[in-house]
Parts: sequence; C-alpha cells; structure tokens
Amino acid sequence: MDAKRRSATWVATLLVAAFATTAGDAADGRSPPESPEFARLDTNRDGHLNRDETRKLPNFEQAFREADDNRDGKLDADEFAKAQAIHERVRVEQYLDDSVITAKVKAALLKDLRLKGLDVKVETYRGTVLLSGFVNDGEQARQAAEIAAGVAGVAAVRNSLLVKS
Repeated sequence: MDAKRRSATWVATLLVAAFATTAGDAADGRSPPESPEFARLDTNRDGHLNRDETRKLPNFEQAFREADDNRDGKLDADEFAKAQAIHERVRVEQYLDDSVITAKVKAALLKDLRLKGLDVKVETYRGTVLLSGFVNDGEQARQAAEIAAGVAGVAAVRNSLLVKS
C-alpha cells in the first residue's frame, strides 16, 4: 500500500472511530438519540431516511448503499451514522487523490523545458484538471494541456490558459 493510501486509510479510520463513538449504543443498551442532521433530513418523521430524503446531501448515494445493512432502502439512525462516516472517507480519499494529481501535473509542467518558468496554476477537482494563467503562445497552451492529460489519474483537462498579448 503506498503512502497516499495509508494516509487516506488512517484518516478514514479516525473518522469512522469518531462516528462510531457517537453512533454506538448508549450505556443503558438503547440506541443513541437521533443526530440533529438525521432529524432535519427525516421530513416524514418515520424514524428512517429514504433515498429521497438524503438527496439533499451531495454525492451521498454510494454511502447510502453501503450503509443500508438490511437492504430495505432506508437508513435508521445507526445506519445513517455509518453512512456519514463512509461519505466522509470517500470525500477525504477524493481530496487526497486530487491533491496528488495536482502535484504530479505541476511537476510534469516544471520538467518541460518549453514551459519552465511560466506561471501556470493547476487545480484539480474529481480528476478534472484546470489550467489557468498566462503563456507566451498558443503552442505552449496546447503543450501544457497535453502534458496534464498524460498524467495518471487525470480524467479531463480544462485549459483556461491565456496567451500574453
């Protein structure tokens, strides 16, 4: 396992432990009270969250599927706590993946002698790389996009580089 995955796994383990502490059984054996987030999302007040109620949470579908232990299409308070931990783990892993991609693209651009010394800003979101800044000519802009697209993990490149006048 590489360092990036170990780091992501470590962070995810801490998050799961934190959620498990708050979502675990109470000392008297009863389930813990609903979280404020659970209560806010449970619009029909049935004590469960269905897929429609959790659609308000961006990119929550995978976490919902994984946490729905009994596969009834609903999450109780404990399953919701588990889903929140899964969702946070996925979010942290994506952030780490994007950070690694950004670093690799920047390094690749710095290695290219035709682009060395240019002020090209690189941002990555969910594998999509955004290049911005100024270059001397259209060929440099094309070359920068080509280099970025060749980096492992890059899903798409948005080239917003501007040619200096």
